[in-house]
Amino acid sequence: MNDPDQYAVIGNPIAHSKSPLIHNRFAAQTGQALRYVALLAPLDGFTTSVHDFIAAGGRGANVTVPFKEEAYRLATQLSPRARAAGAVNTLTFTGHEILGDNTDGAGLVRDISRNLGQPIRAQRVLLLGAGGAARGCLQPLHEESPAQLVLANRTPGKALALANELQAQGILLEACGFDELAGRSFDLIINATSAGLSDSALALPDSLFAANALAYDLLYGRVTPFMAQARRCGVRVADGLGMLIEQAAIAFTLWRGVQPDTTPLLAELRGA
Repeated sequence: MNDPDQYAVIGNPIAHSKSPLIHNRFAAQTGQALRYVALLAPLDGFTTSVHDFIAAGGRGANVTVPFKEEAYRLATQLSPRARAAGAVNTLTFTGHEILGDNTDGAGLVRDISRNLGQPIRAQRVLLLGAGGAARGCLQPLHEESPAQLVLANRTPGKALALANELQAQGILLEACGFDELAGRSFDLIINATSAGLSDSALALPDSLFAANALAYDLLYGRVTPFMAQARRCGVRVADGLGMLIEQAAIAFTLWRGVQPDTTPLLAELRGA
């Protein structure tokens, strides 16, 4: 009997990662013979860790903090969404090539549109933050043809610089600071800042949340001040657990050519 194909998630820290659970469940569900583990890479040893994993028979890897930009530089081929994100979270090893992709934004879009039933097309969409997490979301959101796509950041210059950079790739959006959001409202508000990690509130007007809006925080496993504010405003709220599972499913499909059903696992982890 052949040994199962080897996959991993590489990061530092990594012990908290749910990726091994998710991918091994997908493998069992779809009848794929693979083994997926978590690998702790030294902060100065990501490239060596990847090459060691390839030498040991690794077929693909997910990449998490703080190595997504380094993975982008390591890849010998990049998908369009990886180029737009400037970061890679999925590596596929084939021959002497390392293919880099970014499934984060596509996972976000799939969670919002499929699992949560919130349309994106022709809607007013606001993305908060201009760091790596926000950047990975912009191309997939743009492809959904929203009526407006606005990028807002605490420091407007960073949002404007990112918008100008992406404009060269055909991704058109409006950039502004938080203080320029007064008097505006949106149907979908996505928090891609890290403010929730420190329980920091964002200086956002309540009027931002339209009556039937969805407020979505990329963080999961906690109620952030952003989510609490949205709830006080009476709108629907979601965290990023569905995005985590959906981005994993897209990576799994890239590697194995089969699409797992995310619904049972999402229900299980929501219950847990």
